[in-house]
Amino acid sequence: MWNHKDSYRVRNGIVPASAIEHSSLGLVFFPAFDWKISSTHPERQERLLYTRDQIVEEGLLDVPNIREYNPIVADWDVIERVHVGAPDLQSWVTDAHRVSAGGAIAAADAVLQGEVDRAFALVRPPGHHAMAMVHGIRGFCTINIEAVMIQHIRQTYGVKRVAIVDTDVHHGDGSQDVFYHDPDTLYISFHQDGRTLYPGTGFMDEFGGPQAIGANIDIPLPPGTGDEGLLKVMRELVLPILHEFKPDIVINSAGQDNHFSDPLANMNVTAKGYAELVDLLQADVAVLEGGYSVQEALPYVNTGIILSMAGLDYSCVIEPNYVEQHQSANVTKYIDDLIVKWKQQWARRDEMAREALVGHTDRWVHDYSVYYDESGVQEQRRETVRLYEDKIGWHSIESYGNYGPYAKQSVYAMFIPWQADDATREEAFTEARKAQQRGGLQRYVVVDPLGSGQIELKGK
Repeated sequence: MWNHKDSYRVRNGIVPASAIEHSSLGLVFFPAFDWKISSTHPERQERLLYTRDQIVEEGLLDVPNIREYNPIVADWDVIERVHVGAPDLQSWVTDAHRVSAGGAIAAADAVLQGEVDRAFALVRPPGHHAMAMVHGIRGFCTINIEAVMIQHIRQTYGVKRVAIVDTDVHHGDGSQDVFYHDPDTLYISFHQDGRTLYPGTGFMDEFGGPQAIGANIDIPLPPGTGDEGLLKVMRELVLPILHEFKPDIVINSAGQDNHFSDPLANMNVTAKGYAELVDLLQADVAVLEGGYSVQEALPYVNTGIILSMAGLDYSCVIEPNYVEQHQSANVTKYIDDLIVKWKQQWARRDEMAREALVGHTDRWVHDYSVYYDESGVQEQRRETVRLYEDKIGWHSIESYGNYGPYAKQSVYAMFIPWQADDATREEAFTEARKAQQRGGLQRYVVVDPLGSGQIELKGK
C-alpha cells in the first residue's frame, strides 16, 4: 500500500524512491493477440510484443524481486457494477476486454494480498476513455480497466480512498466521467492541452461534480512539454495534493504517449523521464494505457518503469533514437504559471464547493453530448445528481444514442454511490421506478456497486 512516510521523502526531493529499498514488483502481461481495431491501427498487439522481447532480453524476469502473474478473466458482475451498455455490454465487450481488466485485477490482488509491494499490468485494450455509459468504442477504449479494478478492490478489500494519477498524453475523460461525483476517488490527469489533442477536454474548470468539488484535477500542458515540465508538475503540484488527500492506494494510469517519438501527440518526454516520474509517484499499481511508438519508445519506457517500480537503477535506460530534448522557455513559463493557478484553485476548493450549489435545491442537472469516434455514435445525455446536505447522493443518466450500428438506443441508468446508506439506496430505486413509469426509453437499469449490482427494471 502507499507508504506515506517514504512517499513524503520522495515527494520533497530528499531521496529518490530507488534509494529507499528494492521493492518487490508483480508484472502482468496480456498483449491481446486476437483483438485489434484494424491491422494497421496504432492499437494493436505489437504494442506489447516489442516490450516483452526487450524485457526478456534484459533478463528482468530473472530478477529475484520481480515476479510474473497471469491475467484472469474479469467477471461480468464486476464490469456491470461500473458500466451500463446500449443496447447492452455484451454487444461491445469482448473476451479480450475482460482479460485486460482481469490483468489489472490480478495486479491489484498481488499487492493487496501482500505478495508484492507494487504491480504493473501491461495489458491491452486500454480503458481510460471508456465512460460509465457504453455506446461503443471511444479513443480505442470500451470498458474502463482501472475503474473495474477499483470496483473489485472496494468490493473485495474494503478500500475506500483511491487516487488515480493519469500520465497518458490524452485526457482520460472516461475515468473522469466514472468518478466525477465521488469525493473519495481523486482523479488527477496531466496531459497535452485538449485544444490541441483528442478528446478536447480536461481543463481546470472540470473540478469535480457538485458534491465532489476538488476530486478531479485536470492539468492541461502545452505541446513541447518535456521531462523538466512533467517532473515539475509532479513535484510541485501532484504530490502535495496527494499528500493532502491521503489515499489508501494510488493507481497510475501509465500512458506512455508523452514520449518524443509518439506519432499521435506532440510532447518531448524521454524513457528516463518517465522512469523518474514513476519513481516520484510511488504508485501501488500501474496499468498501461496509451503509447503508440511501438518500437522506438514502448520497450524502453516500459523497461524504465519496471526498473523504477522495482527500486532498481534506471539511469542507463536510453532509447536507440534518443536525441537530447530541450523544453522551450515559453513552455516552461506556461507550466510555471499553470502550477500557480492550480495551487490557487486548490486552496479555494471549499469556497468553490459552496458556489457550485448556488441556484440548486435538491437536484443538479447537466445536459451534454458524447461522441464515440470508433463507432460513429453521437450520444445525448441528461445527468441528474441528488444533492443532500450531509451525504453523497445518487446520480442518473438518461442516454440517447444516434447513428452507428445500434442506432436509436436509449437507456436510463441510475448509479447509486458506493458510500450509500439504506435510505439513499431506497430513494434511488424509487426515483428509477418513477422514471420507468414515465416511459420513453428502451431500458431502465439500476447500478448498486456495493449492493445488489446491476438490476434491470422490468414492467411498469
